[in-house]
Amino acid sequence: MFISKLSSQVGQMVKGFTRGQLKYVTRTENMRRSYSCYLQHLKHRPFSTTAAEINCEEGNEQKEKISVTFVDKDGEEMHIKVPIGMSMLEAAHENDIELEGACEGSLACSTCHVIVTDVNYYNKLEDPTDEENDMLDLAFGLTETSRLGCQVIAKHDLDGIRVALPVATRNFAVDGYVPKPH
Repeated sequence: MFISKLSSQVGQMVKGFTRGQLKYVTRTENMRRSYSCYLQHLKHRPFSTTAAEINCEEGNEQKEKISVTFVDKDGEEMHIKVPIGMSMLEAAHENDIELEGACEGSLACSTCHVIVTDVNYYNKLEDPTDEENDMLDLAFGLTETSRLGCQVIAKHDLDGIRVALPVATRNFAVDGYVPKPH
């Protein structure tokens, strides 16, 4: 597995070098590009990644963005621009906003719990899945407009959304939770 990842990364570097476009890319950028760009084009070309790769490289800088305001536990507001298709968890991490995300967006925790401050924006979101609701049940300070930041994906309808971070999170692995045998 390591060798296949390494050869894939070397291949990407060689392609960039031969085009005269070699630049440093962080692990997060590489992972996002690897998945979101390729999956975006599967609808049109189900078994071809070449066209998707070219489109991803060209369209990265021109991606449309929406305005999002994060309100931290102290009431301080941070206004950021978030590319369409990016989760609020990823956006927070890229902008040094303290939103934990212990499970890295795999729906296995509630540490990326956010509160959508305007019910009109909340109603524009997709309905939460059963898995998300199960994790939200574990969230600290749950409200009627609570969502997991990893499940709130930027789209045009959400331009101007405000999300508040709760005053605390529950991270069982860090907080010392020990499951009791039944």
